[in-house]
Amino acid sequence: MIKRLISSIPNTITCCNLLSGCLACIASFHAADADILWGLNGLQLAWILIGMATVFDFCDGLSARLLHAYSLIGKELDSLADLVSFGLAPGLMMYNLLVDMQAPCWAPWIALCIPVLGALRLARFNVDDRQTTSFIGLPIPSNAIFWIGYSAWLAGSNSPVSADGTITGWPLWLTVALIPVIALMMVCGLHMFSLKFKSMNPKVNVMRYLILIAAVLLLLTVGVAGLAIAILLYIVLSIIDQARN
Repeated sequence: MIKRLISSIPNTITCCNLLSGCLACIASFHAADADILWGLNGLQLAWILIGMATVFDFCDGLSARLLHAYSLIGKELDSLADLVSFGLAPGLMMYNLLVDMQAPCWAPWIALCIPVLGALRLARFNVDDRQTTSFIGLPIPSNAIFWIGYSAWLAGSNSPVSADGTITGWPLWLTVALIPVIALMMVCGLHMFSLKFKSMNPKVNVMRYLILIAAVLLLLTVGVAGLAIAILLYIVLSIIDQARN
């Protein structure tokens, strides 16, 4: 009985990931509503919930390794939870943000390519045995973190899209083009190093330390929007690392 309870811990944590993603989807439909919870608006609440899902996603794998509680069901459940938390939630977040910013009626629908390509990325990952120590394509949690940062930058403008299609000087078409570009990064052939530390050896983890230090500095100086820059840096460093190897 105790052994069975212990073996269910990783899946329980994965379900917490899924629940956080579901709540983030709901919160995204109230992106512009102020004081939803603890003085946060819906968009900010969605950021926190996706962030919580990221923590649960890390912890379920860690607990499975520590408890030796691996299972095929756990692997499939993890992918389903990730699709909701890191594919559907950021997709709906961008959809509702563009709606609230009064973008043309066609523009928000572009955001749905985020969960679609996220699903394709997860399906490929599950059948690809080359991605045990590194990734091919942008990991779906990194995709979600990028959209948290980018949506924070857009929301920080506090301005709807103007008649000439700009958001405080930023052309709308760039945002609409950026959504499929970043989504396609999830299914591209770029080899990207894992952010998980196998050891604390600085020589082995140079790229990982750079990303972590950069992310902290960007959060302190730029705020939540700095997360988007950190993910772009991750992509650039991965390109450099692939070219070097």
